[in-house]
Amino acid sequence: MKREVIGFRRPEGFLRANRERGYRVMDKNQASWNKKAAIGIIENLEKRRMAGSFAESCAEALEEVVAMIPEGACVYRCGSVTSTAIGLWKRLEAMGKVKVIDPYLPGLSREESLKLRHEGFGADIMISSCNAITLDGRLVNLDGLGNRVAAMMFGPQKVILVVGINKVCADLDSAIARVKLYAAPVNAIRLGLDTACAHDGICHDCRSPQRICNMWSVIEGQQVPGRIHVKLVGENFGY
Repeated sequence: MKREVIGFRRPEGFLRANRERGYRVMDKNQASWNKKAAIGIIENLEKRRMAGSFAESCAEALEEVVAMIPEGACVYRCGSVTSTAIGLWKRLEAMGKVKVIDPYLPGLSREESLKLRHEGFGADIMISSCNAITLDGRLVNLDGLGNRVAAMMFGPQKVILVVGINKVCADLDSAIARVKLYAAPVNAIRLGLDTACAHDGICHDCRSPQRICNMWSVIEGQQVPGRIHVKLVGENFGY
């Protein structure tokens, strides 16, 4: 599937590289829809005592997310192709001014990785993404282990979710369908799992021990105003 990226001004080399990869630049009409949809979602997030903001590009999103992280903060990294794709973790490593709890470091044993996941609940900030977000501001996720959805709901003082515009869904039913029929199989393929969906791309509602579709969460709102901040990005990023 061709990935679409918004048509903001970028160096010619970047645009040429995208054309060579077969990516299609979004036209002004698509870009306009992205922004209008994001504005509506942010208004609905605020009604649910969550916060939101919109960045037209991944480059803008990266700078804005970094600006939200104070020097000396402890940041918990949860599974997210989106935050990796925008270069967030490399940027934080280069900055060296924050502590990152990273259960995905190479060479960790399963026990070591689980220990870091537990430690993450005491972090200042948790950064991840959503599998889907509805136009009325509901956050829909499906987890294998549960640490990501659990930390979204309770634990870290602040949650920042970087969400590509491709994850916007009309309603709860379409969000659930997107997660189960697309995001989950693609992630199973990415992780090299031995599940039926990883083999043929179709959800079979399997009972494989490697199944990653174990724990659903639908976040309708927050009692702590602004604890969750959704950074919507006007590009297609993540699964």
